[in-house]
Amino acid sequence: MDHSTTLARPLPPDLHAPALRILRRLLAGIERPPALRLGDAILHELETHPEYTLVIRDPGLLRRLVLRPDPLLLADAYFRGVIDVEGDLYSALALKDHFGAVSLTWRDKLALWRDALMLRVSEQDALKPVGGLASRMARRFAHRHSRQTDRAAISFHYDVSNAFYGLWLDAERVYSCAYFEAADDSLEQAQRNKLEHICRKLRLQPGERLLDIGCGWGALVCWAARHHGVRAHGITLSQRQLEYARERIRAEGLQDLVTVELRDYRDLDGVAVYDKVSSVGMFEHVGLANLPAYYAAVQHVLRPGGLFLNHGITHDEEGWNRTVATEFINRYVFPDGELDCVSNIQLGMERAGFEIHDVEGLRPHYALTLRHWVERLEARREEALQEVGEVTYRIWRLYMAACALEFEAGGTGIYQIVASKRDRGTWPVPLTRRDLYRE
Repeated sequence: MDHSTTLARPLPPDLHAPALRILRRLLAGIERPPALRLGDAILHELETHPEYTLVIRDPGLLRRLVLRPDPLLLADAYFRGVIDVEGDLYSALALKDHFGAVSLTWRDKLALWRDALMLRVSEQDALKPVGGLASRMARRFAHRHSRQTDRAAISFHYDVSNAFYGLWLDAERVYSCAYFEAADDSLEQAQRNKLEHICRKLRLQPGERLLDIGCGWGALVCWAARHHGVRAHGITLSQRQLEYARERIRAEGLQDLVTVELRDYRDLDGVAVYDKVSSVGMFEHVGLANLPAYYAAVQHVLRPGGLFLNHGITHDEEGWNRTVATEFINRYVFPDGELDCVSNIQLGMERAGFEIHDVEGLRPHYALTLRHWVERLEARREEALQEVGEVTYRIWRLYMAACALEFEAGGTGIYQIVASKRDRGTWPVPLTRRDLYRE
């Protein structure tokens, strides 16, 4: 990732008036408007205490916003330090919906264009491509989902820095939705809850063989071996995760029970060699067109009657259509990631020969998880800047805060689906869920 930022320059006083008029028109109608600052000059401060201050450091941003609107312009400007938020970032993110609903008269539009043309843009700014980082990502990844592009996409997201993730993840280093038995659970407790919840859903027994597809830093395979006595094998496409997981296995003395390797799910060996298979936060990376191959790979290595837990993020509509939100995710955070509605995910599993036993929605759990992650990242901002730089820190802070709001609003969901490989009518789970909640 690009670690550079744009250096802010003082805004000349003669640009204050047109810039303020533009901002007031664009922000008209907001129930609780922000305070505004251009450079070092406070142009508009509310009588009541605002939730946040919107800081604009480059008049060229307002000029581009009016004359050549780009849905990702504000995000790109935030990453480069051209725009900033002082105060409640979550409240500031509501601007996305506001700008999408702005309706101006022709007179207002003409006034905006006139003021925008009054804002001078330096030759350097005029030549600098807006969304340069996003453009490079869009060119590199085109949802082909070959082995090469999938590995590159995983590396882009997960190989940022093991130390960076360690700043804000829990001690087990679980990078997926936690499981809160109470809203005030600590993140540490909620992630332990999640690991145990998954193991119980899989009804793990000592000596069983568990495959974890997309094993991350090894949290689940190590937990399952320590607490349930299974022989666990994890696969990942991230070299950094692999290195960390192997060192963790050695440090915990689990070499006889746990192994991990760098491997694509399409290259798994063996037939019916695993009793249970888990996949946590993985199928979002597979690509909708490749989901049948993904399910087939699990079918191939899972024994008849074996359980498969498929845990992942879903969308509130069918397919992965091009929107501002999907473009943002694919360009800056998860290259080539694609989501679908949960009913389509289940249908694909059934078509592949799985029998579904249990479906649990965890949407509020992920909203809580993300708010914990944002808070922890912000608390260790200086360390994060030393590790990955300003741009990457800002990308992750904005991304996780925006995702928290999306989960809270219901546009995005997350589900754990427990299914089995059909075996002549056998029923491989208890008659009730009571065993999941025993003390």
